[in-house]
Amino acid sequence: MDRRITEFIAGLRAAGVRISVAESADALRAIEQAGISDRNIFRLALQAALIKERQDQAIFNDLFPFYFGKDAPPAMQQPGGGQLSPEEQQQLLRQLQQLLAQFPPSPLGQLFQSMISGQPLSNQQIRAMLANVSPPHLTNPRYRDWMARQAMRELQMNRLQQMLRQLLEQLREQGMREEALRAIEQAARANLEALEHQIGQQVAQQMQEQAQGQGPRQGQGRPNERELLDMPLERIDASLLPETRTLVRKLAARLRTRLALRQRRGKTGTLDAKATIRTNQRFGGVPMLVRHRKRHLKPKLVILCDRSVSTQQAMSCMLLMIYALHDQVSRTRSFAFIDRLYDMSHYFAESRPEQAIAQVLAEIRPTRSYSTDLGNALGEFCRDQLHLVDRRTTVIVLGDGRNNENDPNLPAFEQIRRRARRIVWFATEERAKWGVYDPGSLSSDIYKYAPMCDAMHEVTTLRQLATAIDRLFLHP
Repeated sequence: MDRRITEFIAGLRAAGVRISVAESADALRAIEQAGISDRNIFRLALQAALIKERQDQAIFNDLFPFYFGKDAPPAMQQPGGGQLSPEEQQQLLRQLQQLLAQFPPSPLGQLFQSMISGQPLSNQQIRAMLANVSPPHLTNPRYRDWMARQAMRELQMNRLQQMLRQLLEQLREQGMREEALRAIEQAARANLEALEHQIGQQVAQQMQEQAQGQGPRQGQGRPNERELLDMPLERIDASLLPETRTLVRKLAARLRTRLALRQRRGKTGTLDAKATIRTNQRFGGVPMLVRHRKRHLKPKLVILCDRSVSTQQAMSCMLLMIYALHDQVSRTRSFAFIDRLYDMSHYFAESRPEQAIAQVLAEIRPTRSYSTDLGNALGEFCRDQLHLVDRRTTVIVLGDGRNNENDPNLPAFEQIRRRARRIVWFATEERAKWGVYDPGSLSSDIYKYAPMCDAMHEVTTLRQLATAIDRLFLHP
């Protein structure tokens, strides 16, 4: 138990709670006096010894169950909630095995079997499944729900509902009564909620292990520049931020050099052969006067960034690059959106880009899970900021297009498109996930916006992001 208490104290420290060595010793002495038989007294003794400030109470409440919760998996319902006859139970289990035989052995099959049969999976089995997906890259408990949703997406748990419907349809064709089918569906959905809760607990435990330096990244070497260029942005954690910022500055410097060359070449414009020949007809075709096309004009940028947890790394890196190219841009206005629109431009006007981004992340953040509403933000932009967009403006939208079933407000997006020179979408999800169902935010609306965009770029790595920004200036 002393070891578990020590791990709990390390987890609190990793989450930002100040605990001295003396207070740790006080906690161990308090438990010696209080004992561990009464869970509530045990909890109050630890709280009295370790928590000094009111804001730390919520962190204590969040972490306590992960270190001193029950090790047993959650209770599961029997097939059909106990409302099936023995024959119907046998029919259900036979059909379940036939359906599972169509799929290769995988964690998804284990989850579906547990969901239907009501046989719980141990925490060790859940951890083994999570070992095959990306480890959590955030350690703040506030992001626990989002990290759990990411893990469930990689486990393809969205397919469980589809497999359940397929099973029920097969049983219906075999003549099973509707009351039994409804009982099977209700029990399966209740079991699915229990499994999701169990996965969430294990993801939270992984996050605490990462915070204490015990996660899977430990023991691995630091990624080199090439590896960091192609590492998914969502997997770049706090330990890699110094290398990431250094690399972003290098990429921005390369882009500035390349864009300055284009600007120099475009100062007088490119040769207009037709106009030159036409002008020199009076000289017998001898080119005395040379005519050029319209000279290069610096673009104006308006940036709309999804300020979700899933996009904050991409947003930070993009803004660092864009504001490093200030001499290649006529004007930049940047906005963040969650369920409403926030003007970020004043942060960058008053501070260096690194400091401005830190302020944005600290002061503009979601107050609850799954709160993104791009449609409402677009409406606010058209109402209050549409004057910023004209024929020289390139509008950049950065996000995954997941609107949490809110109205995408396509008329507002079309209104912006009609005024802008170009609209470019920087997608923060892999192309294979565009428009795919997600357990938290449901279907993505990205393909509803796509027909109104001049370009769609996948920007899940630094290399892709730098390439997408470079292409912005090819046709300003």
